[in-house]
Amino acid sequence: MKRLSAQQVLFEQLKKLTTEQRNPKSMDIDVRSIPEILKIINDEDKHIALAVEKEIPYIATAVEIVVRSFKNEGRLFYVGAGTSGRLGVLDAVECPPTYGVSFKMVQGMIAGGERAMFRAQEGAEDKEENGAKDIEEKLVTEKDVVCGIAASLRTPYVVGAIKRAKKKGAKTLYLTTNPRERLSLPDFQELASAIDVAICPEVGPEVIMGSTRMKSGTAQKLVLNMITTTAMVRLGKVYENMMIDLQMTNLKLKERAKKVVMTVTGVGYDEAQEYLEKADGHVKTALVMIKAGVSKRDALQRLVNADGFVRAAIEGKKYKSI
Repeated sequence: MKRLSAQQVLFEQLKKLTTEQRNPKSMDIDVRSIPEILKIINDEDKHIALAVEKEIPYIATAVEIVVRSFKNEGRLFYVGAGTSGRLGVLDAVECPPTYGVSFKMVQGMIAGGERAMFRAQEGAEDKEENGAKDIEEKLVTEKDVVCGIAASLRTPYVVGAIKRAKKKGAKTLYLTTNPRERLSLPDFQELASAIDVAICPEVGPEVIMGSTRMKSGTAQKLVLNMITTTAMVRLGKVYENMMIDLQMTNLKLKERAKKVVMTVTGVGYDEAQEYLEKADGHVKTALVMIKAGVSKRDALQRLVNADGFVRAAIEGKKYKSI
């Protein structure tokens, strides 16, 4: 029996992937009118949220892992190539200004490095050793979580990173838009053994065959939003449904902080600004000072006792997980 070349093996592997199939609903898109093309795209996009909804049990498990890591001073690393990598970086860089966390807490790693964020670095994703090398450079430990993002499931850079992270004792997540059962195929069994939680929203073939920046990218963005947002809520970064650990690093965020204080406490604009100044710009502290009627020092101590949860701090209670 003739042995297949590496290129033929890859060709056969891609044939099995949902993300590489043709979408029967867009077969004649090249002769459709502009409104018709947009309708086809929009109709396909409507399936994405439902596909993500089916994965909520797996996303919930992933969030629990991430929260435990954060509470143990661990980090979350997103690893991807192309669109998947850029989405990971995007989610990571938004966490510090939104939730006041360190830039080291959530980090994005993309095949080809920073240059790949702005210009495709073709071929950078084709070697597992590149992903493994980046994991080593980040000094990943058993405290950390590494989340691979690969619409196609098979991206070598991502696979290499996940396998090396697992060897170093880190918890591993994997986000793909191919069906979960693909992980049981012989081609992916080694990868499957290195994954703690797989998240697999099945969005189906793309409107344009293989263009995973479309439905797959949208699904990945939704899942990443869910992971970090829910984790930050569980870390006390949100009161009611408002960001309360945001960093006032620009004029918009300074005004948003005042609005939060005014909305929660009912004070006026000038008083909100006054309390924020007393609290050194820390929204949480200002909220506790006003709502509990205590000094800055007492507010800070209440927040410590409440593990940073404003609702419990206002009530003068220790935080209890719900």
